[in-house]
Amino acid sequence: MTPFRAGRALIATAAVAALATACSSGSGGSAHPSGPAPHDAPGRVTVRAPGVDLTITDAVVHVLPSGAGTLTMTVHHGDGVPEHLAMVATPGGGRGTLTGAPKGTDGMMTSAGVLLPADSTVTFGRGKGPGIALEKVPDGTSAHTLPLLLEFGVARLVRLSAIVSSY
Repeated sequence: MTPFRAGRALIATAAVAALATACSSGSGGSAHPSGPAPHDAPGRVTVRAPGVDLTITDAVVHVLPSGAGTLTMTVHHGDGVPEHLAMVATPGGGRGTLTGAPKGTDGMMTSAGVLLPADSTVTFGRGKGPGIALEKVPDGTSAHTLPLLLEFGVARLVRLSAIVSSY
């Protein structure tokens, strides 16, 4: 295993552990030191800190009868440097499969993950943009939400409570 892959495996393990802790404690919002913004709600989170300005809105997990699903969301990246979405984790150790938009467009796949250019808004899962497939979606909570952990290159780990919807 290369040092890069070993590092990614350690990060993924830490991310899943953090997600499990977040799920069991009932906390929401962001794992970033800035903490959750007061207006975070299911399907939405804002993370602001030095060098970080992310707002995720309209986060919905669409579940098929088979239990597979997709995550749709809009990510506004308001900082002046590029950001990347590298990983999406679900409770129970599940991970999303990221796909990028066509090369040369916002949301294309790079070696670091899905590119979020400086000062951009990227919509996942609608049209020809990037997408996130979930192999097995755990049952949602009584509030029909699913806690997710998103790993970004600069913003680091961000907790998000996505709304669960059936197709």
